[in-house]
Amino acid sequence: MSSLAADDLMPDRDDTRITADTTIKPGTYRIADTNDDGAIHIEGDGITVDFRNAELVGSADGASPDSFSGCGIVIRGRNITIRNLRVRGYKVGIYAEDAAGLTIEDADVSNNYRQRLKSTPQREDGSDWLFPHRNDEQEWTKNHGAGVSIARADRVTLRRIKAHNGQNGILFDRVSDSNIYDNDCSFLSGWGLGLWRSSRNVISRNAFDFCIRGYSHGVYNRGQDSAGILMFEQCSENIIAENSATHGGDGFFGFAGHEALGEGWLERERERLRRESGKHDVDALVEYPTDLLTTHRRRGNNDNLLINNNFSYAAAHGIELTFSFGNRLIGNRLVANAICGVWGGYSQETLIAGNRFECNGEGAYGMERGGINIEHGSRNVIKHNTFKDNKCGIYLWWDDDAELLTRPWAKANERGSTNNSILFNRFSGEPIGIQLRRTTETQAPFNDLKDLPIGIDADDASRILSGHVAGERFEPPSYVVAGDTRPVVARKHLAGRQNILMTEWGPYDFAHVALVPAKLNGGERAVLQVLGPSGRFAVGKVEGAVSVSPAEGGLPGKLTVMADKPGVHAFTIEVDAAGQALRAFGTLMHADWTVKFFAWDASHDPREDPAAWAELIAGQPLEEQRVSSIDFTWGGGAPSKTVPRDRFATVAVTTVQVPAGKWKVRTVSDDGIRVWVDDQRVIDDWTWHPPKENDAEVEFTEGPHALRIEHFEIDGFAQLQLWIEPAD
Repeated sequence: MSSLAADDLMPDRDDTRITADTTIKPGTYRIADTNDDGAIHIEGDGITVDFRNAELVGSADGASPDSFSGCGIVIRGRNITIRNLRVRGYKVGIYAEDAAGLTIEDADVSNNYRQRLKSTPQREDGSDWLFPHRNDEQEWTKNHGAGVSIARADRVTLRRIKAHNGQNGILFDRVSDSNIYDNDCSFLSGWGLGLWRSSRNVISRNAFDFCIRGYSHGVYNRGQDSAGILMFEQCSENIIAENSATHGGDGFFGFAGHEALGEGWLERERERLRRESGKHDVDALVEYPTDLLTTHRRRGNNDNLLINNNFSYAAAHGIELTFSFGNRLIGNRLVANAICGVWGGYSQETLIAGNRFECNGEGAYGMERGGINIEHGSRNVIKHNTFKDNKCGIYLWWDDDAELLTRPWAKANERGSTNNSILFNRFSGEPIGIQLRRTTETQAPFNDLKDLPIGIDADDASRILSGHVAGERFEPPSYVVAGDTRPVVARKHLAGRQNILMTEWGPYDFAHVALVPAKLNGGERAVLQVLGPSGRFAVGKVEGAVSVSPAEGGLPGKLTVMADKPGVHAFTIEVDAAGQALRAFGTLMHADWTVKFFAWDASHDPREDPAAWAELIAGQPLEEQRVSSIDFTWGGGAPSKTVPRDRFATVAVTTVQVPAGKWKVRTVSDDGIRVWVDDQRVIDDWTWHPPKENDAEVEFTEGPHALRIEHFEIDGFAQLQLWIEPAD
């Protein structure tokens, strides 16, 4: 390892070591981190390194982002400053540890590692979930990469850092008393900012927008644990102010943590009792020592202030902050989040005040929907908020979460859904203003509910107190803020979840040209988006029996691909977009389907009663439809007004012309599915399952072929899609 300190240094080899004030000669330096410990090492105390806009590149141009490895810069020491640099093509752009007083400013760490996503526009792939619950061995950085990753430090300053088109922006592991401001970590497939055991930080005026995976507009809204801001495992007393974290899996995702809940202790205790008792179910034998419960009291992500942020347009929740105490959510904008604005399961002593909740809950999962959803919450105060056009304003409830209630955290802290206050809120356009289930001792005076169909909906197990609460004027708290940018409305031209456009590498960034999706399957027609910030596009060569229109246009634009005749047609399309050659391919299947819907009852489960199933589908359907493709994404809704949302059956048949050769019949279903080609059953997954892809390779002869689909839905989410594509 060479040790260097110089003016106009030109790093040209792996393991370059800088130990004193240094300037880097501008240019591009291609240095692979061959031993996975850093291409450039900056070590010592009180060092300033100015890269003068030099660029450090770790991989060959055109390499797949999921193949990026190593680290660009590794920092160890106190009071180090690095500035004016670009780092790309690594698993981790900049890594620092034991680096108190570190400053990183004016750095671009875009285009580092990101996973190739397996979810498609048609269906979610469960392997894309992130599961950030463990990080004490730096699993986040090792598994998922980052633009900047910092461990075990305090008094860190990060400002004017850009991280686009990667998986994660900034990761903090045990970082405290630090300032993060004026950064733009957006258009990422994981987390804009991830905090692990990190407290007393000021995070202000940053953009963490479009940190998302697991989303297809109108098809599924999962999020898969992506988030603009992630906070896990006992992060407390942080100020999160005036940030924009829109279009994320969650805008803000906070979870108390594996250790906080006592899950490790419970796993070990169950295993000990299984060995000693010879029994598998040993929960009745578990005893919770007093000192264990004492250590778990008030554990969580506690006493954080989230103020004047924009947490809108999330695939799941604007704010998810659970199993925690004393947090304040004040003055935030929470608009059009698919499930709910705030999800606060098991939260206590939370203040939710002065926020705007609007149009939340369109992609709801059952009763979890709307403005604020809290289960098992106690002593929370919800006041002076504005609610408009949410699926439900506020929903509080208790249910029997048997497994969660075995955790030491629950034994020490859980009080039920009780002693909450809902005061001085304004509601308009909600079907239900306040809904309570098994929720007791609720104060709910002075709320404006008068124009709603249902103001308060409380079941017999819920109790609303009748005592008087004095009026008050709400005054937001003062808070520390740093930074010069104003990101909260900077991307207002991209408002709405329809602007979340996923590629196999993550969300589209609206800065480069692209065809989305690059692989297109449809029925008689399909739509292809030609994206780019400016310029024009022109359709070039088209192969296959399809027509494409328009032939040219401005960016961004849309192309409609239509089958020229009935049948199955593979195609490719070449497009010139702002001078770049792009290519899309896919298959259209133009057919005349007859689809029949039936209802079945729980006493004749299709999986267990084949005779009842045969009798059902031989009878009179509830409804019959004629469609040109099987492309049903019902979500949590019903197929129609005459077909129920749960326990319905679908039978679809057609005859379609297929060219000779090997083809794949592909389906996405929730729940059970069977498919026949002519009289041969080629797909059989007659089970309860979430949206799942199945396929079968079939050798077709030239000519017409009969297709038949049988499908059943049990409950919850519902989906049924079928297409045919070349086997190769």
